[in-house]
Amino acid sequence: VQLQASGGGLVQAGGSLRLSCTASGISFSTNHITWYRQAPGNQRDLVAVISSGDSTNYADSVKGRFTISRDDAKNTVYLQMNSLKPEDTAVYYCKATDVIRWNDYWGQGTQVTVSS
Repeated sequence: VQLQASGGGLVQAGGSLRLSCTASGISFSTNHITWYRQAPGNQRDLVAVISSGDSTNYADSVKGRFTISRDDAKNTVYLQMNSLKPEDTAVYYCKATDVIRWNDYWGQGTQVTVSS
């Protein structure tokens, strides 16, 4: 099983980025997918989650700015990030949780840097 997170980069405050999380070896349709982020010296925090049934939940700090969505045909989950702020700077990780076996699979992180 491999998860690949991509789409990070350097953007000015107020800009947008779209992160992608793509998997091989598992089917996203039977997984909850969660985006986390970790800034230097901080713990890894939940950003957004989308369930296998397409319900979503967001951290208060990103509500109204970030949108998580899934395309099961492409086995990909997206995190659309708008109105980015310098405090959004972090390494972003995706995690898949198999709802049948309750296994967790992590992708490598992708760096997001927001300049002021």
